[in-house]
Amino acid sequence: MVAENRSDPQQLAAPRRYPLRVNRPSLPDVADPSRAVLVTGASAGIGTAFARAYAAQGRTLVLTARRGDRLRALAEELSGVRCEIVEADLADAAAPAAIHAACLAHGLVIDTLVNNAGYGVTGGFLSREWQTHDEFFRVMVTAPCELAHRLLPAMRERGYGRIINVASLAGLVPSSAGHTLYAASKSFLIRFSESLALELAGSGVHVCALCPGFTWTEFHDANGMRARMGKMPAWLWQSAEEVVMEGMDAVECGRARHVTGRVNRVITSLFKYLPTPMANVLIRRQARNFRDAD
Repeated sequence: MVAENRSDPQQLAAPRRYPLRVNRPSLPDVADPSRAVLVTGASAGIGTAFARAYAAQGRTLVLTARRGDRLRALAEELSGVRCEIVEADLADAAAPAAIHAACLAHGLVIDTLVNNAGYGVTGGFLSREWQTHDEFFRVMVTAPCELAHRLLPAMRERGYGRIINVASLAGLVPSSAGHTLYAASKSFLIRFSESLALELAGSGVHVCALCPGFTWTEFHDANGMRARMGKMPAWLWQSAEEVVMEGMDAVECGRARHVTGRVNRVITSLFKYLPTPMANVLIRRQARNFRDAD
């Protein structure tokens, strides 16, 4: 439902526009240009919205994604702040270490990490070769964990850090046929974030799993589901800017998990209390609108 895509986007339906509220950062020396925000999957969608929101706070940025041309265009747009670009594909096992090394080489201290990069693999589990699933896991599960593992020691030593793991509502509701590993990866990210937040309680480091529902990004163009998704009612959707505002607020408040939007929170509560058989039937009937099981 969220994050950066792995193919060029087609024309998007026009999203609703919302004013972006800029949070007041709680870090005393936020003006220090060496204190930076690292955003993965920054070339589109929620990642780009996070970059713009933190730039509005005057934060130094490290932007990473596969599409260097998009990153350079974004950096030019955000020319009012220091912006470093690291072109990398998180499907490459060496990418997290290379990103961390690039930050150190630029003399930057990462005190905010936004693990946003992600995509969806359409079809059934056996419709794709294992290499496709393996690369998917590296981007969606392994890379976020490794980046957190590499950056956390310095955050904990300084007594300040923020980690936002962009998960999904899909990780909190019953699974459906198709896109087999997507919900599983997001469920993992949610539980990982919650456990890590408990481990770091009192350290000054906050970890939040951000769980958006349907969000206006290029995600559904990349997986070929735009036509189906366009039939979903407008009230189910949020803009990327809305998601980002809620995520930045949630991590500052120390929430280990945050579901964005009132509608999505109602959906989460509904499935929490529905009997499992009934919930599974409901998802099975609706899944054809947003999942490709072929």
